[in-house]
Parts: sequence; structure tokens; C-alpha cells
Amino acid sequence: MTSPKPRQYFIQGITFEGKTFRPSDWAERLAGAMSCFRPDGVQGGIGAFIGYSPYCVPRVINDVKCVIVDEALKDIEPMAWDFVMQFARDNRLQLAEACLIPELGKSQ
Repeated sequence: MTSPKPRQYFIQGITFEGKTFRPSDWAERLAGAMSCFRPDGVQGGIGAFIGYSPYCVPRVINDVKCVIVDEALKDIEPMAWDFVMQFARDNRLQLAEACLIPELGKSQ
């Protein structure tokens, strides 16, 4: 039996050199740039619900700013996926592959 493939990639605000990535709002900016990529049936554009795409969301994990990128973005918009992954490479940000586990008590 094979183990399931990771579905999320965690771009961490720590460089390979161990320094905190700046500016401090980088995660919100990156996720904001990806906010137009949403599931089918969800309207974007003026007047739409303001928020992040479920495929690219900022989070703070263990006091480190991160952006969690869902692998589904690769199929929905390959150029957006490439942009986000290239951002991580260009800025030498640490990247971890994982499966996001929903918090207990939260509805799906």
C-alpha cells in the first residue's frame, strides 16, 4: 500500500540561511495576489466576497509566517502554481510538503 501524496505545500517565512523573510506582510501579499483563484461556482471580481483563495492562504505556524498552497492550484491554473513556487525558490524560502489536518470541532 502506498502512502497518500501530500496535498499542501507550506512556504515558510524562513530562508535557507535561517533568516526571517521580510517584509513582515509577505504572506498576506502573496496570498492576496492569488485570491482570484477559487473553486468553480465562486464568483470573483468587484463585489465578490473579499478574502483569500482556499488554494493559497496565509497562516502563522509556530510563530513563523507561512503560506499554505493547495496542490489543486496546479491543475486549476498552472501559471499561478508556477508563480507561487518560483516566488519561494527566488527568495530561498523553506518549503515543506504536508497534509493539512483540520482542527477538531471545526466544520468542513
